[in-house]
Amino acid sequence: MQLNLERPIAFFDLETTGTNVVRDRIVEISIYKVMPNGDTESMTKLINPTIPIPGEVSAIHGIRDEDVADAPTFANMAPALEQFFRDCDLAGYNSNKFDVPMLIEEFLRCGIKFDIKKRRLVDVQNIFHKMEPRTLRAAYRFYCGKELVNAHEAEADTRATHEILLAQIERYQDTEYENRDGLVSKPVQNDIQALHDFSFNHDNADLVGHIGYNKDGREIIKFGKYKGQLVEDVFKREPQYFDWMMKADFPLSTKKVIQSIILRGIEGGNKIIKDL
Repeated sequence: MQLNLERPIAFFDLETTGTNVVRDRIVEISIYKVMPNGDTESMTKLINPTIPIPGEVSAIHGIRDEDVADAPTFANMAPALEQFFRDCDLAGYNSNKFDVPMLIEEFLRCGIKFDIKKRRLVDVQNIFHKMEPRTLRAAYRFYCGKELVNAHEAEADTRATHEILLAQIERYQDTEYENRDGLVSKPVQNDIQALHDFSFNHDNADLVGHIGYNKDGREIIKFGKYKGQLVEDVFKREPQYFDWMMKADFPLSTKKVIQSIILRGIEGGNKIIKDL
């Protein structure tokens, strides 16, 4: 099957220093351009972001500071990239939410107008999520082949959830899964510990994801201006930030986590933490 195109469409993906469109920068761009006649053209380039790549981010995409030290900056690459994208519609996976805004931000920093008003944007993830909704009703239909009657009534929902789990175990118990480190396993088994290990977000130190762990297992802040920084380091530099978190509208479970970090610092003899 060939795409029905009126003009070229550029499928592109970015690797970056993080997920903040304003503060973070692109470290790699890959573009796969499809022409109306079916011909294709591709480009993949490393880019020097001019800022450090956090270790926890490098652990995900594998690109480190030394890999991009001699690469051109985005400003150097911008004219060639703009030319490659010229007259193209754009497509990607989660591209409307992240890749497109990040790309435009980089072009604007260079003073290059990258107008998307006349471009059509295709986000494959949005199509996936809309066509395969992740609701309980949709999961019940997919795994159990049944329609969920009385949805959003607690008893019906809990019974359906139990049936879905049984169906998932039956469907996936011999299915291999590869994690982001390349480790392959068969994690969906009729074993509660195994199911917990697979379904729980182990990157979070608190329940809602305000505090996480870096690759070394140390707590980091996952929101706001200190995103990606060690909690202890932030509290040392700005003790008032701890006070603000304790007084602000954060869940009590999150406050218990940061209190435990403070307590650990006191027990470890950290004077600055103790002064808090």
